Formats: sequence, structure tokens, C-alpha cells
Amino acid sequence: MEFRQLRYFAGVIEHGSMGKAALELGVGTSALSQQISRLEGELATRLLQRTATGVVPTDAGLAFWRQAQLALRHFDGAALAAREARLAGQVSVGMPPSTGGIVGLRFMLAMQERYPNVSLRIVESLSGHLGKMLASRQIDLAVLFREEPAQHWSVHPILDEALFLIGSRTMPGMPSSDQATIADVAEVPLLMPSSSHGLRALVSSCFSHVGREPKIVAEIDGLAILMDAVLAGLGATIQPGAALARTGDNRLQSVLLNETRAMRPNLVVSLSDDELSPPGLAARVVLADVMRTIVLEKRWHGARLR
Repeated sequence: MEFRQLRYFAGVIEHGSMGKAALELGVGTSALSQQISRLEGELATRLLQRTATGVVPTDAGLAFWRQAQLALRHFDGAALAAREARLAGQVSVGMPPSTGGIVGLRFMLAMQERYPNVSLRIVESLSGHLGKMLASRQIDLAVLFREEPAQHWSVHPILDEALFLIGSRTMPGMPSSDQATIADVAEVPLLMPSSSHGLRALVSSCFSHVGREPKIVAEIDGLAILMDAVLAGLGATIQPGAALARTGDNRLQSVLLNETRAMRPNLVVSLSDDELSPPGLAARVVLADVMRTIVLEKRWHGARLR
């Protein structure tokens, strides 16, 4: 009896169908059926009853399934303990400032809890710079906002962020409602990152689509200084909701840009799987888990999971 046969059998019981189980397990239906038949042959008893709508366990199959579930849990626990005990080393992770403000600390705490022997290096920089660092192997993985087709990276889309007009509540020209179109905010003075920044390109594309130009009054390539200037009333900015994570200032107003194009993807991008070290592989999983959890907890303003 092989351990994979237990997984296959449990998958068939869970899905009630050979076809659905095969799809979930990533094997062919005929191969899965053969493995179940071999298992029944070794046990000298029928475990599954085929019906017109799928399969159901026999009494023997149900008894075997209960014990198989226990064996699977024990095996998974043993494998996890072994991985955590041996996993050690270093991993470098890049985060853009807006993402780092909402994800960074939660990610570090999760890594410390799951993999205490892995040494983390966190790099906070603009997404474009992080892409260059990843290409030159200076970091192992990063949160990026666009994919580079020429690179042989492993790319995992996690979520999309809506964009907001963010400004001081007392600044003239700020919309009175909590939603607006690009045309509605075309005359609002904006503080934005420079043209090399991916967010600036996205915002420019949104304005171009409606035949307008953004009214840029200053370019600031640093989120902390940019948000200080917004708070001082020097202009508004267009940013994802995560940009508000570090400020938490109720003097700022956020207005959702109700445009289909005004969405920014968040991708967890790493070196290819054959290049990435075991600590890197572990960190990639943890980072994606943390990002998804924050969205599900509704703590990521304007974000929705892919």
C-alpha cells in the first residue's frame, strides 16, 4: 500500500466523483481509478460503490476512510515538523512603501512564528526598482505591480487594489461624495510620483482614456514625504488605500475612483522555482498568505482578492 493511495482515496470520498478528484489531484481519471482498484485488491474488499452520479463509500470504505484521514493528518504534521526543524538560511524580500505599510510587520511576525531560523532581509523601494533588483538577483522575491514578460520569474497574482483620490478635508476642490470619476477630479491639483513610477503610468492611462490630463503640481518619489505634503494641503494624490495604512489621520479624505481601469494588481514575484532557495519558497507562501488574510479581515482598504 502506498501513501499516495490514501490521498487519492480521501480525495475521491471528498469530491464524490472520480473525475472531480482527478482534476483536484492533478492525475488522470484512469490512473486514479487504477490506484483505487489496486488499493481495493490489496485490502481484498470493495471500498467504493459506483453510482450514476458518482461514487459513495461502502461500509468498509467508510471505516477505512476514517482511519486514512487520521494517518494523513499525522503524516502532514510530521512533515511540517521536519520542514520547520530543518529550514534555515536567509531570504531577501522587496516591498513597495504602500504595501510595506500594511503587510511588512504582519509578514515579519508570521515568518518569525513559522520559521524562526530563517533570517529576513526586507527591502522597501519603488516597484520598478524592486523589479530591477530581482532581475539582478539582489533579492529573492518581491511584491510588484506589473509583470515583466521577458523575465523567467514565478508570478502569483494575489489581489487588485482600487485607487483613491486622497487629500486634506479642507483642501478646495475635493469632491464632497465618497466616489468620483476621473473626469470629476481632473482639476484637482495632484502630488504624484515621477513618470518612472508604475502608479504614475497607471494614473496617466486612466486620464488619457477619458481624454483628460492630470493636473500635476509636484512630483515626489517617496510615500512618506508625499503624504506629509498631502496632509499639509499642498495638493491631493491618487494612491491605493494601502497608502493610508501608516498615516491613520482623520484629516485626510479618501474618494474612490469609480473607474474600471483604476485598479492596481499586486503580484508576488520571485526567482523561478528551480532558483529559489527553500527559505525563499517558504517566504513566498507566507507572504501570499498574509496578504490574503489582511484582505479577508477587511483591513486592506479597496483591495479584492483575485
